[in-house]
Amino acid sequence: MKIRKIIAKCVIYTTLFAGLFVWLFPFYWILRTSFMERIQILAWPPEWIPSPFTLDNYLIGLSILPFGRFYLNTVFIVLVNLGGVLFTATLCAYSFSRLRWPGRDKIFAILLTAMMLPGAVTLIPVFIGWSNLGLVNTYFPLTVPAWFGGGAFFIFLLRQFFLTIPREYDEAAIVDGAGYFRIYTSIMLPLIRPAFVAVAMFTFINNWNDFMMPLIYLSDPDRFTISMGLRAFQGMFSTDYGFMMAATVVSTIPVLLVFLVGQKYIVEGVVLSGIKG
Repeated sequence: MKIRKIIAKCVIYTTLFAGLFVWLFPFYWILRTSFMERIQILAWPPEWIPSPFTLDNYLIGLSILPFGRFYLNTVFIVLVNLGGVLFTATLCAYSFSRLRWPGRDKIFAILLTAMMLPGAVTLIPVFIGWSNLGLVNTYFPLTVPAWFGGGAFFIFLLRQFFLTIPREYDEAAIVDGAGYFRIYTSIMLPLIRPAFVAVAMFTFINNWNDFMMPLIYLSDPDRFTISMGLRAFQGMFSTDYGFMMAATVVSTIPVLLVFLVGQKYIVEGVVLSGIKG
């Protein structure tokens, strides 16, 4: 039995390391290419370690386009959406899970059907609406929707997490004279921290990597996000792989840092939210 367990562990660890290699290899290749000169990048057989080690791709490549401006634009959009999603999604989820009001369950069922509706279906009518308001080529279409519920999926995720909290907490707080909003801010929000952080991370990653919505609504280069800056950079230097990889590394670092810091909250938030239906 011990030999079987050892063999099983060896197979599992070998499979995990093989999967880790497959997952990490593209990131290594991007990072390696960003520190190489053009001759090294095109060399065959390929060189695995940069020699000489150069920073020209970062110093020269990133100065051609205003990547600092793209960063600031993206950070602004991300922060506004974070505030909107975390505030309104938690309020909606709290209302659907802890409060009783007429038509609550029916409205929640309608909300769930919205999750099944592809975003492409509403893309054109929504664009026409923003265009009629004269808000195309502004950040309003990219930020305002976050302040109206934050999205059906996030409301559903947070509601499921709220349902795992015993109702005795609410009852004890009401006996002590706390109102619904006080219960929400002082009791519920601290208890849903895993789901709260998971929603924040999903929102950050989705908005940081979003390309379609800025492409549709933004035409002024001064308003471009980092994803649109990368696309413009690719159009200018489609064969200058060192420049492209340097820009890719710079744009990917925030997402990797956020994911590494909060990955446990994503798992915990998603797992615990499914305990109670």
